Amino acid sequence: MGGAEIEFINEAFETNWISPAGPNIEYFEKALSDYTGVPHVAALSSGTAALHLALIQLGVKPGEEVVCQSFTFAASANPIAYMGAIPVFVDSERITWNMDPELLEEAIRDRIAKNKRPAAIIYVHLYGMPALIDQIRQVAEQFEIPLIEDAAEALGAKYKGVPAGNFGDLSFFSFNGNKIITTSGGGALLSNHRPYVEEAKFLATQARDPAPHYQHSRIGYNYRLSNISAGIGRGQMMVIEDRVAARRKIYDRYLENLGQSGHIEFLPEPDGHFSNRWLSCILLPDQQQRDHIIKILASQNVECRPLWKPMHLQPVFSKALFYSTGVSEDLFTRGLCLPSGSDMDIKVQERIINIILSNL
Repeated sequence: MGGAEIEFINEAFETNWISPAGPNIEYFEKALSDYTGVPHVAALSSGTAALHLALIQLGVKPGEEVVCQSFTFAASANPIAYMGAIPVFVDSERITWNMDPELLEEAIRDRIAKNKRPAAIIYVHLYGMPALIDQIRQVAEQFEIPLIEDAAEALGAKYKGVPAGNFGDLSFFSFNGNKIITTSGGGALLSNHRPYVEEAKFLATQARDPAPHYQHSRIGYNYRLSNISAGIGRGQMMVIEDRVAARRKIYDRYLENLGQSGHIEFLPEPDGHFSNRWLSCILLPDQQQRDHIIKILASQNVECRPLWKPMHLQPVFSKALFYSTGVSEDLFTRGLCLPSGSDMDIKVQERIINIILSNL
């Protein structure tokens, strides 16, 4: 916590705004809009809820296909199933570890040839690293397919100087407890298209019609962020730049100390990319070495985890179509997320570094 959060939480109690309504929500949405430059924002209960509402806004229907990045967390794909739609997974490129634009085009051409034009594309800024945005947008525009920007992990990241959240027909962030800022649980839907966001707010509050009684002409959802959680978000937005700077320093320290070992690979920033370095990730030579490092660190009470297991390898999506280059499977097999908390002490990080170097 940055310190100001408790003031906004107390304000919510003092003014009796405890429900999913109140001034903190409006202030938090404005802070997100001011920070990203995206004019329309809906503060919601999770990033997953935001993606679900985005798919609804784009009119995705049961049985339609939605192209999704395979190398990501399950929340990027689960809302496709909520819609009764069918995920089609696309592999990553090695430059940013995100959706491969060439493979995306290949997948779309193949689906169109089979009379299965995708209804939407979901691409991700994985671990806070912006994807190859220009190329992905070019493919989406070429085939006139709506684009959803999964920036759940990327608040504070930029592409060619423009903040993440600006590069989809709709985009969303997550403020879960493990993200670069948190509202304990929460998310936000953003768009330059006001009707999308206004409609999402309506649906997020159980789609209550403007009537003196409780009347509902459409199915709604309980997806709005609470005023208390939004108060936490207001305080967190006051320190977002500090959080990004802290994460980037942590990454730089890992790179400086581990990058010269000859056994560890890092993900550098391509030209025009600015990562928030939400997590510092490395690649070991093989799975055996990766698992050995995990075991050694665990024995020293240090938690680290493999990179995301790709969606096409998940049992729940085992029958889904997958357009592959083999990149995401290699990254999953060799990759490791290192401790990256914004408040990590330098001595703690040095201890982690020394354990890794002594066990390569």
